[in-house]
Amino acid sequence: MFKDLDPLLHSQLRLGIMSLLISVKSAEFVFIKEKTGATAGNLSIQLDKLSGAGYISVVKSFKGKKPVPTCSITRVGIKAFEAYVKALKEYIE
Repeated sequence: MFKDLDPLLHSQLRLGIMSLLISVKSAEFVFIKEKTGATAGNLSIQLDKLSGAGYISVVKSFKGKKPVPTCSITRVGIKAFEAYVKALKEYIE
């Protein structure tokens, strides 16, 4: 029997964000936006969902007067991502 896939990660954009963050220590909002091709509004909403679930942390700093959110994956997020990938592999095998 197939395992349920995490509905939070089963979104193309959220999965893309997590895939990106698992491979880097942290990433600024603009970098994630460029890599995913998301609009600023949609990306902001998806980051809030991932942050609310404890999958990522978002630290807001400033460059001059401009806010610069920086995201990083949490231990909870790593475990969720690894479980998601494992479940996907079971679908393939």
